[in-house]
Amino acid sequence: MAVERRFVEDGIRSARVEQYLTKELKRAGYGGMDIVRTPLGTQITIFAEKPGIVIGKGGKVVREITATLQHDFGIESPQIEVSQVENPAFNAQIMAERLANSLERGWYFRKAGTSILRRVMESGGLGCEVIMSGKLTGARSRVQKFTEGYIKHAGEPSETIVEHGYAIAIKKLGTIGCQVKIVPPGANLPDHFEVLEPVKAAPEERQAYDETAEDIPEDIIGKEIDAEMEAVEDVPEVEDF
Repeated sequence: MAVERRFVEDGIRSARVEQYLTKELKRAGYGGMDIVRTPLGTQITIFAEKPGIVIGKGGKVVREITATLQHDFGIESPQIEVSQVENPAFNAQIMAERLANSLERGWYFRKAGTSILRRVMESGGLGCEVIMSGKLTGARSRVQKFTEGYIKHAGEPSETIVEHGYAIAIKKLGTIGCQVKIVPPGANLPDHFEVLEPVKAAPEERQAYDETAEDIPEDIIGKEIDAEMEAVEDVPEVEDF
């Protein structure tokens, strides 16, 4: 199999697994996953707001998910690990799901978007952007954005420091796409720098340097100066043409 085709198939498989877990673990506050291949199999880390629902009673749910990933998606020896999300306000996927649920419950889109934005920024986020697209108020589709703080839209920082989350709200008029971007606190911003204060030498080091300089005899210093002067006098003069 060509390397390019293998990369494409791995990407498609990851997207299908992401879609499956988002649907199955919606009640658990699904917040994303990480897939890492190991010599013993495939390590899958599931991030959730409520890990107990992911595991299930006696591990029933996690065993069903493991069997589905192995037989339906072709993942070799999946080993699932569940990790709890420490602060849901900084998980873009969880906040996108909350935004979609608010719209499905009948919240006005502007109130739902600003509430997500305010929750992230009040929790200490460096930046947040909420994008909703679809039939928000009428028969015509449109896009509404709410932005606050620092957000990168292009380049490597947009992939490394910006958390992305996407969910779909199903309403009578149609579907609404909900996208949330978050820059969590502590992110290494590309234009951030620190000016270090000059470091002064310790009194002990300064005293040791002074004592070392005093130990040199004056006659040795005088001989070195005379040798340098003689070397300068021996340089031939250049005649003018």
